[in-house]
Parts: sequence; structure tokens; C-alpha cells
Amino acid sequence: QVQLVESGGGLVQAGGSLRLSCVISGRIFDIVAVRWNRQAPGKQRELVASISSGGTTSYADSVKGRFTISRDNDKNTVHLQMNSLKPEDTAVYYCNVQLIAGIYWGQGTQVTVSS
Repeated sequence: QVQLVESGGGLVQAGGSLRLSCVISGRIFDIVAVRWNRQAPGKQRELVASISSGGTTSYADSVKGRFTISRDNDKNTVHLQMNSLKPEDTAVYYCNVQLIAGIYWGQGTQVTVSS
């Protein structure tokens, strides 16, 4: 069993910053990648950023240069630092972990950016 708990969401003004955290626990011996996704109202869920087991990162074009994904292996935590936030970044942000055995999702954390 694998559990993911996201935190760090909230309300921020445009141009501000937030740092999301995803704590992963359980049987996590074979992580392939950890990803942050988001889903805005009325839109499909989209991939925002990912980090592989080897540390390779990738980002959606819409967040490149503003968001940074990182991991703290000692704490089994993956962070998403979000800077220069825009109203269009408003969404529920979900963390998922891809294991060899499957993909597990957290419950999400709301990010709201006011103009």
C-alpha cells in the first residue's frame, strides 16, 4: 500500500509564490517517477512537472522557468516550488508516484491565484 499526502496549497496574489509538498509512504521500493499534475475547473488534468528516480526533471511549457520540482529522499518528500504565479495556475494540484507495480495518487491541494 502506498499513500501520498499533499500540502502547501492556498490563496496567493498573482506574482506570489507557494511551495507544495508531497509526502510518500508505504511500499515505495521501486519508484520510477513522481509527478505533479493539476486540474482546473472544467478542464482536463494536466501534467505540470516530473522527477525521475535518477533525478531527471521535466516541465510543462506553461510553467518552465517558474516552477521547480525537487525531492528530499531522506523524508520521502517531493516539492513543487511555484514562483511568479498567475491566475491561470489556479487548480487542484495532485501528486502521483509511478511504481513498477502501478501509479498512486494523492487527494490534491487547492491553489488559487488572485489577479
